[in-house]
Order: sequence, then C-alpha cells, then structure tokens
Amino acid sequence: MSALSFQSVSKTYPARTAEAMPFQALKQVSLEVQEGEFFGLLGPNGAGKTTLISILAGLTRATEGRVQVLGHDVQTDYAQARRLLGVVPQELVFDPFFTVRESLRIQSGYFGVKVDNNWIDELLDSLGLTDKAHANMRQLSGGMKRRVLVAQALVHKPRVIVLDEPTAGVDVELRQTLWQFIAKLNKQGHTVLLTTHYLEEAEALCGRIAMLKRGEVVALERTSDLLKSATSQVLRMKLDGELPAALATKARVTGRIVQLPVHNALEIENHLATIRSAGLVAEDVEIRQPDLEDVFLEVMNRKGDQK
Repeated sequence: MSALSFQSVSKTYPARTAEAMPFQALKQVSLEVQEGEFFGLLGPNGAGKTTLISILAGLTRATEGRVQVLGHDVQTDYAQARRLLGVVPQELVFDPFFTVRESLRIQSGYFGVKVDNNWIDELLDSLGLTDKAHANMRQLSGGMKRRVLVAQALVHKPRVIVLDEPTAGVDVELRQTLWQFIAKLNKQGHTVLLTTHYLEEAEALCGRIAMLKRGEVVALERTSDLLKSATSQVLRMKLDGELPAALATKARVTGRIVQLPVHNALEIENHLATIRSAGLVAEDVEIRQPDLEDVFLEVMNRKGDQK
C-alpha cells in the first residue's frame, strides 16, 4: 500500500470576473509515494505544488481525481487521513496567546492524542527549542516560529510528514537541525514529502523526485536517474562584466559566477572565444558534472519548448 496516492488529480478555480477565464492549477496529476520514502516535489512558482498539498491536507477539494493517505481517502475518510499526516505549511501561522509548550499540548488535542510530555520534550530538544519552551509565541523570531510549526506538525507522531518549503527564509543552523531530525524520523520509517526551492536539499535528501510545471507532472524518477539523464556538463567560471546576449540566455549567473551547459569540447571553446571577444576575462574556469538544478532547468526548458 502506498503512503500517498494521487490519482488523476485536477483542480480548476472559477473565473473571478466575467472577463477572466477559469484557472486550472492541476491537470491529471498521478503519482504514488511509497511508505518510508523521502520524496521530493519540485517546480517553479505557480506549478501547483501547494495546491496539491492543500488537497492532500483537506484545505481544498480536487475538481477531479482521488487522493489517499495510507489507503484513507482525504474526502470520504478525512479524519483518519488527517490524523496520519503532519503538515508544515509555508506560512508562519501561530497563536499569540500561548507559550511554545502550551501550543504543542493544545495541538495534541486537535488530533485526539493524549499529551505525551516525553515526546514534546524530545521535539523541543531536537529542534533547539528547549530554552524557548515557556516563551510566548509572539516573542519568537521568524526562525524560531518556523521550528515550532515543525514541532506542531510532528506532535501527534504522524506516519507521513509533509514539508512545504520548510526552510524558506531561515538560517543555516535551523536548516541543518531540521534535516538531521527529519532524516532520523525517515530512517525510523516515517514517509516524507518535501517541496523546496533549495534544490541542493532535494538532491541530498530525496530518493525520488517529481517535477511539476503548469500543473502537470513533467518528470518522475529516482534522483540518481535524473542526474544521469542530464545531456550536458557545466562550464563554470568567474567573470566581471556583462555576458554577451548569445550566452546570457543560457547561463546561470550568481554574482560573479557564471555557469553554462556544454555538450562537447568545441562548444566549450566557442563559449570561451565569445567571452574573450566581448573583452571579458574568465577566471577559475572548470568543467563539472551537472547537479539537480541543472537537470531541473533542462527539464523545464525542454518541456516548455514542446508546448
């Protein structure tokens, strides 16, 4: 039995005005996440990731299709499906009237679970919240509030953990703390579904990955197979100055670091010649193997060209 099952899921939002058209956020999305998997769901903004998670969590209804959590339908058996899920949302949503420990105790009650103080203590310790246990939620920084959201999602010991951009805008320390703890839970048998824009996280953590674009699945493979499927290597260098237009459309640019896909030695030399002709000096030139971000961009652009 799959931990998560999405069967031909579509979601269409009605037009907001008479002149507007209905918006289809998801189009016949089908995928299975097996028990114990660490599964990545990737896509650009507006691809439909959060809509899919909202349907999974029962926050919105699919227009078509069926979603199940360990065999329980999220619409017809909502209570049991939701009890098996722990969802960490993107938004920082919190109750300003309670301390961190009180929030976790109350959260346990939402799922009809007896308060387990030992488990709450373990959550607080694992997420670096022990010294904030008696602090009011209003007093916490954004990063600390994010940690509490994770603790709230796990307080009822869900078998399936859903992380929707859990490290967006947080510090490196929290990212490391969170991934160590989630990886530990995954090794203990918990299923994890992750959406993130930090593709290095997905590459390091996820055994399989699905990529969404405009509400459709455009790739669904093991992470290792996705990396092997890349058709190019990467020419990496440091440059001061603006890239020639012929290269700018192909490049990943981060500050002075420029990265270009290359398929053979002739293409490498042509790129370097174009850069020299523009009066630029390339430093620290190297050829590297593609990472998940390179594959992601290749998949998005390839599918886009076909449409």
